[in-house]
Amino acid sequence: MLENSFSHIGIRGFRRLAELQAELRPLNVLIGANGVGKTSFLDAFALLAASARGAMNKELGEMGGLVGVLTNDRASGLALDLSMNVPSHSPVDYHLLLALSGASYMIGEETLSQQRHEEGPPSKNIASHGTDIKYFNADAKKWVQPTWEHSYAETSLSQVPKMFREPEDFRLKLSSSTFYHCLNVEPRAPVRLPQQMRPADLPGRQGEDLVSCLYSLRETQRDRFETIEDTLKTAFPGFERLDFPPVAAGMLGMTWKDRAFSKPVYAHQLSEGTLRFLWLTTLLQSPGLTAVTLIDEPEVSLHPEMLSILAELMREASQRTQLIVATHSDRLVRFLKPEEVAVMDLNEDGSAKMTWADQMDLGEWLAEYTLDEVWRLGRMGGRA
Repeated sequence: MLENSFSHIGIRGFRRLAELQAELRPLNVLIGANGVGKTSFLDAFALLAASARGAMNKELGEMGGLVGVLTNDRASGLALDLSMNVPSHSPVDYHLLLALSGASYMIGEETLSQQRHEEGPPSKNIASHGTDIKYFNADAKKWVQPTWEHSYAETSLSQVPKMFREPEDFRLKLSSSTFYHCLNVEPRAPVRLPQQMRPADLPGRQGEDLVSCLYSLRETQRDRFETIEDTLKTAFPGFERLDFPPVAAGMLGMTWKDRAFSKPVYAHQLSEGTLRFLWLTTLLQSPGLTAVTLIDEPEVSLHPEMLSILAELMREASQRTQLIVATHSDRLVRFLKPEEVAVMDLNEDGSAKMTWADQMDLGEWLAEYTLDEVWRLGRMGGRA
């Protein structure tokens, strides 16, 4: 288990996630039919991360505002809860309640707390109710209110004084979480073009730093770069190496050498699946992985035979980042373990629920079938 990893999330009133409580693990692969809440789960976590960065208003706006994400006919507000493990201590618990305010929203309640004694209520670091904002100063052992300009459209967590170590540690971890959607591989997409040379320890959400990241790894972390090339050789038997020729002042291209051809292939000539696999491999091997990495449908454009490699890449990466992935791929599920797979399904009232595969009674089925076959047979739910 990663230190200071998030252990539990509660989501109430977010689209189909009317009342969802879920355990979080190092590797969380969400499976299920369309419309059962997999992407909503990722979006809800991304909203929490944005709220810790001071970008909740912007993130909600892009989602259509609070009214656009509330569960139809069942919610007048949105509640988000998140717990973080702390070694040798009780978890840190965060609670955020957003309420409608005309066409906009208000932060109705926000707390950050930790149970420090066996008896008595939890100790709080943040206790905010509407415009009544309070932070606990542990050194002075007293509550303080902001003496600076405080934005009531953003969370108290995002504006916590950096000298308050415990809430700032929680904020930094949550705010770093990154959501990766399907990579754009159109002809003029950033991942296909020469890129400016700059320090980069991640390939970028749309591959805009893929070349810089790979080049930096080759020059500074050769073993990690060689792991990426070895992975490519496993997935593409003809692959030999990556090169980074300069194409202009401060600009690098990327070429792919295949033993079947005398001339290298440039990034703009690579197939969609090849580019996506290269980007995913680089991302999951990157030294800059954030505390939580969210990936929606990583299997897009990938040949089924590559999914076993992808599963191993995700498993290894989950030792360095908490990985939450949504997928529709039966074949990917084949290469996962029950404790890595969570099934999203619908209750009778149409709301979403989530069940870990290792908490289902699948022992006899798994003795005869692979995990993906058990899913296709309908024994895990999440099929319709």
